[in-house]
Amino acid sequence: MDTDLYESKTCATYFSDPRKEMLAFLPQQCARLLDVGCGGGHFGALVKAEKGTEVWGVDLSIRGIDSAKGKLDHAILGEFSPATPLPDGYFDAITFNDSLEHFADPKPALELCKSKLAPGGRIICSLPNVRYIDNILHLLVDMDWQYCDAGILDYTHLRFFTKKSMERLFIEAGYKVESITGIRPHYWTGKKIFLLRLLFGKYVADMKYLNYVVVATL
Repeated sequence: MDTDLYESKTCATYFSDPRKEMLAFLPQQCARLLDVGCGGGHFGALVKAEKGTEVWGVDLSIRGIDSAKGKLDHAILGEFSPATPLPDGYFDAITFNDSLEHFADPKPALELCKSKLAPGGRIICSLPNVRYIDNILHLLVDMDWQYCDAGILDYTHLRFFTKKSMERLFIEAGYKVESITGIRPHYWTGKKIFLLRLLFGKYVADMKYLNYVVVATL
């Protein structure tokens, strides 16, 4: 990945969204957290304030890490790889808050997590849902697939996921999926949406959520 693409981001909240909705998915006892793709460290700072957790962060962005250094216990600039200076068997939780889709191949990252998690540790991973209704309408109605600065079609995304493929990814990587939960729901209003739900029922249910959160353990 060309890291200059991250430095050129213009979305005002790209590196600063605290992702408050992700707090509910963390283990009740979480003494040590690794946030992969930590951005400016705002989520980690929130976890520290709420739980008193020791938080480590890794990110490719110089802008992000410069901000995170003032908020996290350890903020590391670079890729999440075996060369990254992280302790083994140490973390109660590893979070990917919309960062795993930036990996050309997410499986090595999930494999690396196995050596970094403490016994009983969990991965908490938020992923954008490519079947989100607005994205499907963009594809079918606008007849387009236009990349942008942020969102599902973020130009730095290298992988795209449905709810079903998210679950399969973790199972094939050797994890047990404890839960997969939709977040950031669509407002679901209008006659077209009503007819879509009426006609297709369960086949459009997963389109309601912009993201799904996978909680997985070994």
